[in-house]
Amino acid sequence: MDMLVSTDWLAKALGAPDLKVLDATAFLPGTPRDPKAEYLAQHIPGALFLDLSTLNDASDPRPAMVPTNAQFAERMAALGIGQDDRIVIYDNSPLSSAGRAWWLLRIFGARQVAILDGGLARWTAEGRPTEAGEAARSNNGAFTAACDDSAIASKADVLANLESCAAQVVDARSADRFRGDAAEPRAGMAEGHIPGSANLPSNLLLDEQGRWKQGDALRQAFDDAGVDLDKPLIMSCGSGVTACNLLFGAALLGKEDVRIYDGSWSEWGADPATPKAVGPA
Repeated sequence: MDMLVSTDWLAKALGAPDLKVLDATAFLPGTPRDPKAEYLAQHIPGALFLDLSTLNDASDPRPAMVPTNAQFAERMAALGIGQDDRIVIYDNSPLSSAGRAWWLLRIFGARQVAILDGGLARWTAEGRPTEAGEAARSNNGAFTAACDDSAIASKADVLANLESCAAQVVDARSADRFRGDAAEPRAGMAEGHIPGSANLPSNLLLDEQGRWKQGDALRQAFDDAGVDLDKPLIMSCGSGVTACNLLFGAALLGKEDVRIYDGSWSEWGADPATPKAVGPA
């Protein structure tokens, strides 16, 4: 299974015993939308609600931090997700939040994970069937969660990188937030960005129909942002969600040496001791 699948592919695969479809819709804090309510009102047939907004380490005061092995395994068991299942993830969010779910599943050991190109919006625009309510969950999944910690960059790693410049940091937030011209959605955070980082708003990796750019068009998006795909990359954003879209886009181009700064700006911007820059990259 490819890491990006079409609506045609999914429509033909629905009902296969080893296929699990997950709704990974999540929104920024303060967004007046309820992902669970929207899932219950309409979802792809058989899709399970991942509840991505709560798939984090609740004991960590930073938002959206990677869950522990036990926490992740518990969520997979509750959903009946097996490590060898074919897992297709979609969302219905301006954040394209399926990217975060794809990354989490990968770093915890899922072997076959894909994102549905265009998400629920494309599925419904094509007139494909949906259903309401909770989908039935199977109990045949077995998932041994073992997080690949090498996929995660810490604040200490990013601070050290300011000196070494071994990796390029790329920020997925909007240009106005990156420049420091717009207030952050979480209280207690400074405006601006990590010094020396590039800015590539994650929506620029999608075309006008909300599908992923590929090939030369995708590479051009990175080039236009000044991202050097020959260097190791650390992706950042507000809280580690849309940064995963940058990682997914790089993965579509075959780029592997990419980490997520999981604390992202919610950690960096809240720490008065970290250096901060404003203005364009």
